[in-house]
Formats: sequence, structure tokens, C-alpha cells
Amino acid sequence: MAQATTNNTTQNALSNLEYDFVTVLQNKAEAVKAYENYIKDAQEVNSQPCVELFQKLRQADIEHAQEIRRHLQQVMEKGKM
Repeated sequence: MAQATTNNTTQNALSNLEYDFVTVLQNKAEAVKAYENYIKDAQEVNSQPCVELFQKLRQADIEHAQEIRRHLQQVMEKGKM
């Protein structure tokens, strides 16, 4: 968890739940970026089925990231869902 130190008192900058969502969102963003490379690799060897699978997986991660962002927004505003 991210922590900040103020006047020798340690306070959490993010709740555990906020940190979890930020971490998952970062992982999804990295996966989306990686799929771009995988798609390129599949295109270079003319493997259309692999291109389509990687595109499908990339799209699913984009949709998951959007959902995670909505949840994170609510958690940051309300402290929970």
C-alpha cells in the first residue's frame, strides 16, 4: 500500500481497495500494450487466427480496464462500492 509520512506519523495515501484497483488497472494497461506487440508478431508470420485471438484478448482487457476505472472512481469518491 502507498504510504505518506507526515510529522513522524505514517498515514495511508490510498486505501487498500484503492491501491488494489490502481494496481489491477496498471496491469491491464500493460497487457493492452503487450497485445499490440503480439498482434504485430502474428501479422509478421501471416497467422490470422492468432491475430484475431490477440485482438479479442486485447479488447477484453480494454473493457475490463474501463470497468475497473469506474469502480476505482466510485471507491475514491465513496470509500467503497
